[in-house]
Amino acid sequence: MSLDFDPLAQRYPSQRFPIYARGGMVNCSSPQAAAAGLEALRSGGNAIDAAVAAAAALTVTEPTANGIGSDAFAILWSVRDGRLYGLNSSGPAPMLASIDRVLSDGNDADGKMPVLGWTPVTVPGAPKAWAELTKRFGRRSLSENLEPAVRYARDGYPCSPNLSDSWKKAFASYKARMKGDVFTPWFSTFAPLGRGYEAGEMIRLPDHAATLEAIGQTNADAFYKGSLAEKIDAQSRAAGGYLRAEDLAAYEPVWTEPIRMNYRGYEVCEIPPNGQGIVALMALNILKEFEFREKECVETYHRQLEAVKIAFADALASVTDPSRMTVDYRLFLDPAYGAAGAAKITEHAQVFSPCIPPKSGTVYLACADGEGNMISYIQSNYNGFGSGIVIDGTGIALQNRGADFSLDPLAANCLMPGKRTYHTIIPGFLMKDGKPVGPFGVMGGYMQPQGHVQVVMNAVDFGMDPQQALDAPRWQWMRDGSVTVESRFDPEMARALQRRGHKVTTDLATPSFGRGQMIIRLENGVLVGGTESRTDSNIACY
Repeated sequence: MSLDFDPLAQRYPSQRFPIYARGGMVNCSSPQAAAAGLEALRSGGNAIDAAVAAAAALTVTEPTANGIGSDAFAILWSVRDGRLYGLNSSGPAPMLASIDRVLSDGNDADGKMPVLGWTPVTVPGAPKAWAELTKRFGRRSLSENLEPAVRYARDGYPCSPNLSDSWKKAFASYKARMKGDVFTPWFSTFAPLGRGYEAGEMIRLPDHAATLEAIGQTNADAFYKGSLAEKIDAQSRAAGGYLRAEDLAAYEPVWTEPIRMNYRGYEVCEIPPNGQGIVALMALNILKEFEFREKECVETYHRQLEAVKIAFADALASVTDPSRMTVDYRLFLDPAYGAAGAAKITEHAQVFSPCIPPKSGTVYLACADGEGNMISYIQSNYNGFGSGIVIDGTGIALQNRGADFSLDPLAANCLMPGKRTYHTIIPGFLMKDGKPVGPFGVMGGYMQPQGHVQVVMNAVDFGMDPQQALDAPRWQWMRDGSVTVESRFDPEMARALQRRGHKVTTDLATPSFGRGQMIIRLENGVLVGGTESRTDSNIACY
């Protein structure tokens, strides 16, 4: 007979201390995924192998936020080359997708891109990211790195508390909104019991296992040029979708130079547009104009919020596929931009942007090995399980990243064939004096750059260790212009922000405030890690 308890009931505040290790460290939002990364490390792999193993495992153990049909980004430090690399593995719109066609086909949602169905599906980049990272920097084969994920999918794993909560909410939402045969494979794949899973129930995804095996054995060619690509093409054609085998076959991720902002002597590194990492750097560019001596101070929070609002106002009006941008994004990193932004901030809250950002689902992980290789990695379906489209018999859930495209031809992020959309998922990395400090990230849609700003300032300005930098109560500028704070946020500080003109509300739920990971490498090679206390996170290390 077992004890009766609610695993989501948090009656008392808990404390977590930073974790120290020397051989290697894997920080994930899923314990099983962290264990998969550790298995890769202990089997002769490096941090990049561990990241690929963990990322593939997360498609199995957290399908509520990412999947085989996701996009991905990475920033990594290679000891072999002694330099930082960025990987943009976000996919473009299909070549058949255009504003005119979406509108003429009646596939829009009242003049906007829909969230569900085939229309918002862009070319998935995650499987290609796994193959590229493994080929260029890994020590093991892709098949070996994907083996733990295959095992979890085939043999099963127990549902964790926050995963259960997300799964049940997604099922309720999809049941109400997804009508028609096009969505039947989602329900048969992810809701075979006719409901979401309870914590402790075993989850098995056999089709997912077979697909991961095929991706591993062919270095992802099965997904982009083989049998899986043929199935995706056939199902898209049958449903009137725009994605074709030719789009998949032509896809290649882009290796890129991370963009950097010097903040108090530390280089904060992000992936350049089409990612929104530049929003975090823009805000920090503004905030470096001020001196912050105390975190729990209304002036600190007020300036952080105003800087983030200014950054979003400019980024949402200009950031898209870099080959289609009319603004040179490097201008946002110029000290003059920071000074001008700081000059706009007054004692009272202002409206800088009318834009309405949507919600999303993402997974983030950080890995480091004992040699000094480190990687910041993120992949996402965008909205929870994504578009609701699952390729029958494969377990492939396709993301809905194209929902962010505008159907206004004058908008910077307007839909065009072969164009990459404004992308919310962003990995972060810290450097100092040309040396790597470590990877960090906070997942969660438009919360991500806001989370990056808060974590960086917690560590750099306020001297917090990685765990405390993540645990500190968070705020979030919302899509309606208001500000939400966590229940642990100081009520008097919230009232002080209201007196400054901010519309502040308290959110009792924690998922919307993002889920982060962080690893710092000390000068003696010791790794110090923090993991997200707001979800089922875990650090695996040795």
